[in-house]
Amino acid sequence: MKIIPNLSVDCVVFGFDLTKLNILLTKRELRDPETDALLFTDYTLQGHHVLENEDLDNAANRVLKEKTGLDSIFLEQFHTFGDTDRIKNPKDMLWVKNIYPTVTNQVITVGYYSLVNSAKIHPDKKHEDTMWFPAENLPELGFDHAEIIDKALSCLRIKLSREPIGFELLPEKFTLSQLQILYEAVLGRKYDRRNFRKKITQLKYIIPLDEKQTGVAHKPAQVFIFSKDVYERTKKDKLGFPI
Repeated sequence: MKIIPNLSVDCVVFGFDLTKLNILLTKRELRDPETDALLFTDYTLQGHHVLENEDLDNAANRVLKEKTGLDSIFLEQFHTFGDTDRIKNPKDMLWVKNIYPTVTNQVITVGYYSLVNSAKIHPDKKHEDTMWFPAENLPELGFDHAEIIDKALSCLRIKLSREPIGFELLPEKFTLSQLQILYEAVLGRKYDRRNFRKKITQLKYIIPLDEKQTGVAHKPAQVFIFSKDVYERTKKDKLGFPI
């Protein structure tokens, strides 16, 4: 199926490994078509041009399915990037000339961010150049993907401070320490342990289980689950942290 040359989607895939926030990136490598000499290497977001007769959400879900193998991933559109000079870097111009010769310098990209449990993503041989990087220590990026990531992170922080979407990044069962580390990693601030736990235990949709961690070297902690059904019934008790 043909692509729409000047319309694309880019997905900022956030993951959490219980210690830090990560972003899924794919290595981009361009070689000289005549000599096979390596011209440059960098990394890009998960993205692609929109296909003819394909809506934006379907395009984003297609990209995520191909790169992660997962269905029903949390996905939210957050911004449109349409500057006329988005493809101005010499290496990006060279990439477009060699890979997408029908594309001009003015490409409109619709940005999405996605939240996944990173433990569920294991890139296969087809995507062996796709890997996780710490959000605070990213490699050299192509196009304007650094700007897209910054905007996605800003939108994620606002959303996370208003709604309990962070549970998309956690395993089904988690400890309060893991939850606190998640919020600190995303929001970029520290919380007092006692005050954080006091606030969390007041929320009806964070349910304690009659079990503890297993397979840990330290004293096992109690585990909890997030109940979306309870949250929908008690939205007035939103998990809100002022930034």
